[in-house]
Amino acid sequence: MSAKIHPTAVVDKSAEFGADVEIGPGCVIGPDVKLGDRTRLIAHVFIESHTTIGPDNTVFPFAGLGGTPQDLSYKGEPTRLEIGKNNVIREHATLHRGTARGRAVTVIGDNCLIMGNCHVAHDCIVGNHVIMAQTATIGGHVKVGDHAFLGGLSGVHQHGRVGRHAFVGASALMTTDLIPFGSAIGNHAHLGGLNVVGLKRRGFSREQIHDLRAAYRLLFAEEGTFQERIEDCAEIYAKNPDVMEIVDFVRADAARPLCMPRD
Repeated sequence: MSAKIHPTAVVDKSAEFGADVEIGPGCVIGPDVKLGDRTRLIAHVFIESHTTIGPDNTVFPFAGLGGTPQDLSYKGEPTRLEIGKNNVIREHATLHRGTARGRAVTVIGDNCLIMGNCHVAHDCIVGNHVIMAQTATIGGHVKVGDHAFLGGLSGVHQHGRVGRHAFVGASALMTTDLIPFGSAIGNHAHLGGLNVVGLKRRGFSREQIHDLRAAYRLLFAEEGTFQERIEDCAEIYAKNPDVMEIVDFVRADAARPLCMPRD
């Protein structure tokens, strides 16, 4: 079945649509936009340009996708926004394209829920099954891992990293990197432990959570230097992929410091 386009929608002639696409009243679709099968724009959605959206997405009224990046270095280069499949993007959310000096693309994975008034800035990479609660905002070049949860009114500083299965509390301001499985709270945010509730909801076993807790206590203990504790964790848990994900995250080159527990 061909796309169903409301007569009040304004659609650039270069736009491409898959089967059973629905474009509701008042939508504006700019050049070089591709919509996958069964994707639905409910009403008054603005897609500026250079945006690819996969199948089975639902976009609610007044969302703005593929907008010009809010970066003074941007000079009109043909950068992109790429959105995967089966995402829900709610009212007034804004997702911007990349910049030439960055990755030149902003990426949203699959099965994400981006609630109302959220903002994804230029050059971000958002993984799969990510939830951004109302008004959560991530700055340019941020990376958010799979299954992360960003609480309402939370913010992540540009170039920040949020690891897989991590939890950022409501109104928390992340100026540091949050380890996989970690839980950050406060403004400015500090590491408050592991996201145990989220891990249980996603089927992590008691043994997995026990090992993560033990590794967390070792990594953020008071004895020795932090570097020594990292090496101890890597040696003791070398065969544990969950713990080693944290170790690798900590060891990786990063633009932001690490989110640490409060003294």
